[in-house]
Amino acid sequence: MAEYKLIRRGSMGPFVSMLQLALSRSGYYTGEPDGSFGPRTERALRAYQNAFGLAPDGVAGPATWGSLESWLTGYFLRPVRPGDTLDSLARAYGTTVRAVETANPDVDPLRLTVGSRIVIPRSFDVVSAEIPFIPTYLDLCVRGLAARYPFLRASSAGSSVMGRTLHLLTIGSGENEVFYNAAHHANEWITSPLLMKFMEKYARSYAIGATVFGQSAQSLYELTTLYMMPMVNPDGVALVTGELDGGPYYERAREIAGDYPAIAFPGGWKANINGVDPNLQYPAGWNEAREIKFAQGYVSPAPRDYVGAAPLEIPESRAAYNLTRRRDFTLTLSYHTQGRVIYWKYLDYLPPDSYEIALRFAAVSGYTVELTPTASGYAGYKDWFIQDYNRPGYTIEAGVGTAPLPLSQFPEIYAENEGILTLGLTATL
Repeated sequence: MAEYKLIRRGSMGPFVSMLQLALSRSGYYTGEPDGSFGPRTERALRAYQNAFGLAPDGVAGPATWGSLESWLTGYFLRPVRPGDTLDSLARAYGTTVRAVETANPDVDPLRLTVGSRIVIPRSFDVVSAEIPFIPTYLDLCVRGLAARYPFLRASSAGSSVMGRTLHLLTIGSGENEVFYNAAHHANEWITSPLLMKFMEKYARSYAIGATVFGQSAQSLYELTTLYMMPMVNPDGVALVTGELDGGPYYERAREIAGDYPAIAFPGGWKANINGVDPNLQYPAGWNEAREIKFAQGYVSPAPRDYVGAAPLEIPESRAAYNLTRRRDFTLTLSYHTQGRVIYWKYLDYLPPDSYEIALRFAAVSGYTVELTPTASGYAGYKDWFIQDYNRPGYTIEAGVGTAPLPLSQFPEIYAENEGILTLGLTATL
């Protein structure tokens, strides 16, 4: 089970939002999750506890979180009983036979084994963009998608400084390989649900024989294998979203932020938890990046723009680097915020078709195609990929405003980027 915080009336923060989401999905809470545990949330929680045989104390502790978890992952395990059929199970739990079959590919629908446990998908989408996308919620979404769509492979690309899993999702069977990543920068975490929403839509479309952005999901699956790291910097995201609000790592981050008082804490935090910027860690003009950032005053661990003591010093960037070295990616997308811009070039490298592909991305998104500003033009993942592989690599700056962008922007951001995410799967073919 995930590591949840014990919360009660008066509590504030992302775990309250997650509780409200679970209670809403189960039918006990009305309204938008707001992260504030007031009387309405307490009444909803007590009603849920009473209905499900829990002590109705209005406190979300281990037993209550355990009961609520399936309303966050979007599935639960159900022992087969005498007389069960897939049709009767689907009707009983408000799902579809196809969804149950998809989640249980090894089950013979005509010969259900009494006592065996099967996955029952719930009727709602797993990934929600209504609540802060904290690492704990990402863990639950990954587990839920992997259970509902077993052809989607969930694994680890490594671990963060604090030991959090750097999730890697893989879908497809094609020889063409592409790589999408998000949330190198902590306060740009809205890019994580963007990738996860796309992955869920793609997986569901493949399962039911539908399309994604007008493209056959089955054709995409057969042509290309997509590798996705939806949150490269989970420790930093935990800090910015409020999941991490105490303890030695938090105190160290606050101490680092104290050396840079002009940067809001924690909202201005882009770095990993040790104060190193993950997107200034790649061996492509790292010395140039160091010179630029030192001249700007980022000479020690900082909330942003500190390049570290050496390239690939931190485990988060090293994981993306090592994954790329192991695979044969023909194209990469790195998601950041903000500006509605597509950066496509590094120095004088001109990978074949890279500009033409960027123009296609612009046409389906409304984003502009630009050159990376010099002050930000070195040591990023995109820069290193272009330098070492001479293949198309892009930084997509989604949304507008100041990071962290509000979740109210998410529907627009997703609509603008579904075309890029779809076309990227076959752009190099």
